[in-house]
Parts: sequence; C-alpha cells; structure tokens
Amino acid sequence: MSTVGALDLGTLALSRKEDFQVFVDAPRRTQPERLNRMELPALVEQARSAYDRARRQWHANLGPIRTPQLGALHEDLWDTVDSNQQDGDKAKGAVAVDAFPGLGKTTAVLAFAREFHHREIAEHGAFTAQGHERWPVCRVGLTGNTGMKDLNRAMLECFGHPGRQTSTAAQLGLQALDCMLLCEVRLLILDDLHFLKWRRTSGIEVSNHLKWIANEFPVTLLKVGVGLADKGLFSEGERSGDTALAQTGRRTTRLGMPPFTIDTEQGRRHWRHLLLALEQHMVLADAYPGMLADDLSDYLFARSTGHIGSLMTLINRGCQRAVRTGAECLSQELLDRVRNDAGAEQARTELAYALTAGKATSRPRRKQPAP
Repeated sequence: MSTVGALDLGTLALSRKEDFQVFVDAPRRTQPERLNRMELPALVEQARSAYDRARRQWHANLGPIRTPQLGALHEDLWDTVDSNQQDGDKAKGAVAVDAFPGLGKTTAVLAFAREFHHREIAEHGAFTAQGHERWPVCRVGLTGNTGMKDLNRAMLECFGHPGRQTSTAAQLGLQALDCMLLCEVRLLILDDLHFLKWRRTSGIEVSNHLKWIANEFPVTLLKVGVGLADKGLFSEGERSGDTALAQTGRRTTRLGMPPFTIDTEQGRRHWRHLLLALEQHMVLADAYPGMLADDLSDYLFARSTGHIGSLMTLINRGCQRAVRTGAECLSQELLDRVRNDAGAEQARTELAYALTAGKATSRPRRKQPAP
C-alpha cells in the first residue's frame, strides 16, 4: 500500500484505492510564514527559492473553504449516509449532486468522502473482521462512452482486481460486488455522471445497472454531474424510453451547490465572509486586511460571477503573478492582466457594468462606502 509521502499529491488518480488512501491520509498543508518587505530581501538565494516554491504550492491548493453551500451539502449527505443503515433486504437511498460547473461540487464531495472515510476507520478499524483492508469509499470517474461493462471495470480498477481486463460484463459486476462486500465499502461515488447519454441504449443500460447496484450493494450511491435533471436522471417516464429511469428518480435525492448571489443582504454577507477567509490564506508580503473584501469585492464578483471555482482560479493565478513579478499584493491592475476561465469571462460584462454603475453591489450595507 502507498504511504502518504510516497506519491506526489499532484499526480494522484483518485479512482484507485492506494491513491485515494494517500489523499485522505495526507496531513493538512502548513501555511508558509508571511514575510514582509524587509524580510524577503534578507533571504539567501536558495532560501528565497524554497520560500517562493512553498508559496506557489500553497496558493495553488487553497481550500476547501467551508462556505454555507459546502456546509449545507455536507449536512444533507450526512443525513443520507447515516439513514442508509437498513438491513440488506431494503434498498438504500441515493444522492445526486446536480449543479453548474465551477461551483465546487467535486471539491465538496471529496471533502465529505475524506471525513466519511476517517469516521468509518476510526469506528471500525482499518481491517474487517475477516482480515481484509477496509475501504469505506470507492470513487469512479465516468466517460462519455461508459456502458455497463465499463462501469463494472472502473469499479474493479479501484481495487486493482486482476480480472478487470478479461471478464465478461456479468462477471465484472459480480466481482465488483465481491470487492465491495469484502472491503465493506459504504459510499460509492460516481463522478461526471453527465457524460452518459441517458436517452440512448447505453444510458438506459447503465441506469438499470445502477438500480441493480442500489438493490444488491450495501452502499450509498453518490452521483455527481451537471444538468442531470435535463438529461433524464429524475425522469418519471413521461415519454417513450424514459420509463426505465423512473425508479432511479424515485430513489434519488437531488442536491445542489448554488452560486454566491448579491441580491440579498445575507448573500452579500456570505460573499464578504468568503473574501475575508481567503485574505487569511494569502501569503504575500504586501497583503493587508480588506485587500479582497473591501477593495476588490465588486471586481472579484464580476470576474467570477459568484462561482467559487472561477474565484479560486483567479485568486490562485493572481497570487502566482504577484509572487513572480514582485508585486506581493492583489490589485485590480494586476488582476486585469490575469486570464480566467472562459465561462466567467463571457458572463462578466453585463454584471461588471451593473456594479460599476452602482445598480448593484456585493458589499453588505454596513460596508458600503459613503456617497
């Protein structure tokens, strides 16, 4: 088995159990000390290089930040997994995290998976009563061509099962069931579920297979994707070909990850608290209180449109440029030169105009500047 220090955390494949073990057991990163403008030049060349490298890695791995969205999602997930302790003759409820890209779905789900893994190991031990390694979580990433056989093979790939390349679809399914039972898997995560073509033969086939898993495997199915409702995951069979998906919809609880909004006072406070939390994680010599939450609040909301993924990308790249160029703080002038994801840039113009013209604001009332 791999140890925490044996693999670079940037090269992990979380669909394999050894790498997932490294992920869940990795200690929290230590935030580098924030040096000021007098202390930076005092570092010798080798020490300065090591310090800047530590800052690059730190800024590239900020989070996860416990936002209200993440906290609410985790509470709902705990409700589901804790209630799914029925006897083997009862089907367990499934969860689908269905939200737009850039809202932190996968980050939030993986953070929950880490907590769930730790709780299961703490309560039941690292080995089962039969002496097998306990793996509370199995994560599978789907592709656009995933069929029943591919899904079974992907589950076996997690365990490194030797029969994953030569067995038939039915054999793969039974072998996957054996692995889940022997390792006492309790949470099966299916990521990128939107890649499936639900209204094509392969989609119906996988949907039926998921129902078989729900019936036979002692696991909670946690599905993650974009636009799953539009793709028919929760369909009730109103059109021809959809009836096979009806039972999936009845057994699945749909959860979301909404973006940040600024049309209410509470939404603006949540946005400000996020920026204040990020300020505490900036390791820049000229960083100061209010750098994000006061001076860049509207600007950052326009650049990210309230999507935490787009915000984290912009902050990460801005910090990298601030370190590399010696600016050592974030400003609108610096961030104007930093490219963000295409979705955020396309949605930016209209929102930026409303904020600049005073028709909207991201600041809570008590923090709005006087006219």
